[in-house]
Amino acid sequence: MFENVVLLSGLLSVVWITVGVIVAAKFYPNYNHYQQFCSELGAAGSPTEKLSPLINNYPLGVLFCLFGWSITQQFGDSILLSISGWLIIVHGIGTWVAGFFPMDKDPYTKSPSVHCQIHSWAGLIMLLSLLIAPLLVTFSDLPAEFRVFSLLCAIVAFYFLVKMARAVKQKQNVGLFQRLSYWAKLLWLAGLSLLLWSA
Repeated sequence: MFENVVLLSGLLSVVWITVGVIVAAKFYPNYNHYQQFCSELGAAGSPTEKLSPLINNYPLGVLFCLFGWSITQQFGDSILLSISGWLIIVHGIGTWVAGFFPMDKDPYTKSPSVHCQIHSWAGLIMLLSLLIAPLLVTFSDLPAEFRVFSLLCAIVAFYFLVKMARAVKQKQNVGLFQRLSYWAKLLWLAGLSLLLWSA
């Protein structure tokens, strides 16, 4: 019973981060979702430096880890699903680290602080973990429709990741492309959560 309920934490995490980012932005004067990174809400010296990780990173890390753990427990006989579960746990741990070590207020600084570098490495690990997990699921024994869905989510996430990388150089619309890339992976996470919960 508990594991079935915890499987819904994947869906809950998507709702939580969506609401959490919107709420945190309300306390950040002139924050622009299109132009600014999500991490700027918790950046050192930002108006929401303490609030953002408190309502986003820390509870989200718990939800990601719970969801990943539930997958490893319920589908331990599937190597691919088990690895995917561990990758989601890694994503959760990365979420905690990224919240504890804030990025610099200037995301384009040429000399980032140590805590910003740690934040960036945590972000990279988070990015890769939720990009690799859906790719692994495409080779699992889950329903074919969901495997196709997983592949599409990974492709969309990668496409907008490339767009974001270009946007960073132009310093324009980085927030928009970051959100589109990340939410494509979160959509996959929500879909996996519902699929496994209803199985």
